[in-house]
Amino acid sequence: MRRARPVPQESVGKHYPSEFKADAVALYRSRPGATIKSVAEDLGVNTETLRNWIRAADGRRPGAHSVPSATVPARGQSPADAEVAALRKRVRELEEERDILRKAARYFAGGDALVNRCQFVDDHQRRYGVKRLCTILGIARSSFYYWRKTAPDRAARHADDAKLAGRIRAVHAGSDGTYGVPRITAELHDQGEHVNHKKVARIMRGIGLAGLRLRRKHRTTIPDPAAVKAADLIGRDFTADLPNTKYVGDITYLPVAGAKPLYLATVLDLYSRRLAGWAIADHMRAELVIDALAAAERTRGSLNGAIFHSDHGAQYTSAAFADACTAAGVTRSMSAVGSSADNATAESWNAAMKRETLKGAKAWPTTRHARLAAFRWANRYNTVRRHSRLGQRSPLAYENLFNEPSTTLQQAA
Repeated sequence: MRRARPVPQESVGKHYPSEFKADAVALYRSRPGATIKSVAEDLGVNTETLRNWIRAADGRRPGAHSVPSATVPARGQSPADAEVAALRKRVRELEEERDILRKAARYFAGGDALVNRCQFVDDHQRRYGVKRLCTILGIARSSFYYWRKTAPDRAARHADDAKLAGRIRAVHAGSDGTYGVPRITAELHDQGEHVNHKKVARIMRGIGLAGLRLRRKHRTTIPDPAAVKAADLIGRDFTADLPNTKYVGDITYLPVAGAKPLYLATVLDLYSRRLAGWAIADHMRAELVIDALAAAERTRGSLNGAIFHSDHGAQYTSAAFADACTAAGVTRSMSAVGSSADNATAESWNAAMKRETLKGAKAWPTTRHARLAAFRWANRYNTVRRHSRLGQRSPLAYENLFNEPSTTLQQAA
C-alpha cells in the first residue's frame, strides 16, 4: 500500500489568494529552463505547494503523480508491466521536454519573450507539433496563430523602420552628431518624411543614437564693484517683435589643451536668435565685447535704437564699452548680480556651442582648432542649425520666412 504524501507545513498555516497562485504558475511557465524549486524560492513558498498549483492549473489532482493511478494493461500484460511501460513513456516525454526547453533557451537572450516563444514554435512545429510546443512554453495557440498571421505586416514595418533608420543616421551625421529627437524629426519633415517624434525616439534608441548633452560651465563673469550699473530693461522677457531691437550678449571660455583658453563674446538678436556679431581673443578685456558689438553693427547696418542686455561683468560695465554703445545708439541693460536666469538666452547659446563642438572632449588640441570650430559653428548656427523656439528653423530661415532683410554674417576682427 502506498504511503500518503505528507502535507507541507506552510499549507497548514498559510492561505494564498487565487490571484497569487495564478501569477506563481504564470511566472514558472514564463521562465523556460527554470525549476519549480528555484521559482518557489523566489516566491518564498514551499516547492511542493507550487508543484500542486501547477498540477491544478493543468487539470491534474494536486499531489498526484504524472502517471495515472490506474493504468490499463495491454492484452497479455500484467498491471506492473503496464505501469513500468507508462513510466518509461513519461520519462521519454520529460526528456524530450527538457531538450525542447534547452533549445528554446537560446531564443530568450533578449527582446520580447512572447515573440521569441512564437518564433521558436514556428521554427520547430514540424518536429514537435504546435499544440505540444505551446503547452511546454506556456503560450496560447491562438496567440501563436495570430503572431504568424500578422508576420507579413511586421516584416513590412521592420523594413520601413530600417529605411527610416538610415535616414536618421544621415541627418544625425549631417549635424555632426549633435541633433536629438526634436531636430531630427523636424529635418525629416522638411525632407517629406511625415513621422512622429515618438517613432524617431524609438528608432534612435534601437540604433544607439542620441543628441549631445550639456557640460558644466566655467565662470567668466567677474563684476567690478566700483562700476556704474545699467537698469534691467529686459526683465527676463527674451522675446522681440521685430529684428534689430533687442540683443543679449555674454562671454564664454574656449579651453585649449596645454595653453591659455580663448574667450568668445557674442551678440544675439532676441527676435530670431541670430548671432549678429561675435569676437574671439585670448583675453577678457573690454576690447573683446566692443569688437563683438562692432561686428553686429556691420551685420545689421545700424544698431541705433536697440537695447543690448548683458550680465555685470567688468567688460560690460566698463567706460569703454559704455562709450561704444553710445556711439552706436545702443541702450545698455543689465541683469541682476549672480543670476544666470536673467541672461538665460546667451547662457544657453554658450552651452550649446561648446557641447556641439567639443562633443564631450575637455579641450581643443590647439588655439587654431578652437578658432576654426567657433567660426564653423557660428555660421552653421545661423544658416543650418534648427532652433526649437523658431519652430525648428534656423535663425536666417526664420527671418526670411517673414520677409525680413538678411545680410551675411561677417567674422569679427
